Amino acid sequence: MIIRKYLPSDCKHLAKLFYQTVHSINAKDYTDEQLNAWATGNVDMEGWNRSLSENFSLVAMKDGIIIGFGDIDRTGYLDRLYVHKDYQNQGIATAICDKLEYAFQARKITTHASITAKPFFLHRGYTIIKKQQVIRSNVPLTNYVMEKRP
Repeated sequence: MIIRKYLPSDCKHLAKLFYQTVHSINAKDYTDEQLNAWATGNVDMEGWNRSLSENFSLVAMKDGIIIGFGDIDRTGYLDRLYVHKDYQNQGIATAICDKLEYAFQARKITTHASITAKPFFLHRGYTIIKKQQVIRSNVPLTNYVMEKRP
């Protein structure tokens, strides 16, 4: 596996990976209605490319295939961290997250973790600040505001 910086040509592949991951991995913790609101399949490619290009964004690849990605913004907000459904529990999210956190090691890092991702972040030393409901397409989704301090 290699981890490299994001390229604009990755965007459509990341959007597909995001959709597939949410609809498979997160299905144990969210209803179909919530999954469809969270990952509609209609990603704003221009917006995603802009944010991924502005943020510190990394892509994990294996045998020429994108298997995961993550990004963190200039404030230390870890926005996205997704690993392909067929590559779960192989240390890929950990490797990406290690590099993202290292880039901001002297600052507080925050994230909004899904129910599914909460144990991963707790294991990494993040603490829960609050449980919250966010609304996507008029559908409430539970997630957790979490932070990690240096």
